[in-house]
Amino acid sequence: MAIYEDFGEEFVADRLTSAEQNEEEAAAEISLRPERLEEFTGQQTVKEQLRVAIDAAKMRGEALEHVLLFGPPGLGKTTLSQIIANEMGTNIQITSGPAIEKQGDLLALLTNLGQGDVLFIDEIHRLPKTVVEMLYSAMEDKVIDIFIGKGPSARSIRMPLKSFTLVGATTRAGQLTQPLRARFGHIMRLELYTPDELSLIIKRSADILGIEIDEEGAYELASRSRGTPRIANRLLKRVRDYAQIEGDGKIDLGITRYALEKLDIDRLGLDSIDRRMLTTIIKFYGGGPVGMETLAATIGEEAITLEDVYEPYLLQIGFISRTPRGRCCTYLAYDHLGIPMAKEEKKSGQVTAFDGEDQ
Repeated sequence: MAIYEDFGEEFVADRLTSAEQNEEEAAAEISLRPERLEEFTGQQTVKEQLRVAIDAAKMRGEALEHVLLFGPPGLGKTTLSQIIANEMGTNIQITSGPAIEKQGDLLALLTNLGQGDVLFIDEIHRLPKTVVEMLYSAMEDKVIDIFIGKGPSARSIRMPLKSFTLVGATTRAGQLTQPLRARFGHIMRLELYTPDELSLIIKRSADILGIEIDEEGAYELASRSRGTPRIANRLLKRVRDYAQIEGDGKIDLGITRYALEKLDIDRLGLDSIDRRMLTTIIKFYGGGPVGMETLAATIGEEAITLEDVYEPYLLQIGFISRTPRGRCCTYLAYDHLGIPMAKEEKKSGQVTAFDGEDQ
């Protein structure tokens, strides 16, 4: 399985059900992104809050207050940042936390921003500490302090900035410092999409790509996309290939099920490694608990890959739980895999979902 390096972290690049994306896929996805709030499907609460905030800021002639978007990857944080800039009628600069290695990098970005411009920082929790400290005064007071020289002769110069909007995106809001969180005027969580919402997104993407798809095919695809538009669009393109080569070119229920079966993606969007992870916990460790390092060694994957890439969705759908002693499979996982649960496992608390936090 191919791995690619992204700012020092490893992600599974060729996994269809991963919400991460590489640079090539990100470029291809741009044409599918909505440009206005009314075109954006789902996240109704976030959209309503942004609409009020944007309209009020424009009425006052001010820059929008800083916005923090958090939630799982692939839900539209980058798209929303671009929509904010479009709605405000300003420019946007896009970067990521790991790309800003020193204060000089941040200084260059901030001084190039025009009045009301948007600065989008993806994975903002990965900003270096020294950069975050410079960001405090920039966000709150619209100034940055630059130190010139060293030792007794060192002096500080305060440089004013134009009013700007920082849009921060993160998959790990808990890793942000409290002073940084406090400087965001709007903190919004993005939730997983429903199959109905994903079905609308899929039909819109199909129309843009010139793909013929019916209601049943779109809904079947949506129900296996793990609540994530990025995965839905990726699967749409793969199913299109099967429809063109082994069908009549149209995506319907039959070709969708056939294609996803060939791609080894089941009715809940689980792939072979998801099922292997669950099966290993059940068959090798009696349903758990088992530590992540032990599980990773058994499966042959890195522990951080299991924790960051595979585990979140299994937690969200209640198939595994975290306990002080390790991970456990719930009865939902047994039922989905068709594995009977032993009587002693039914009696134990190890298969009860969400029975504690992991160490």
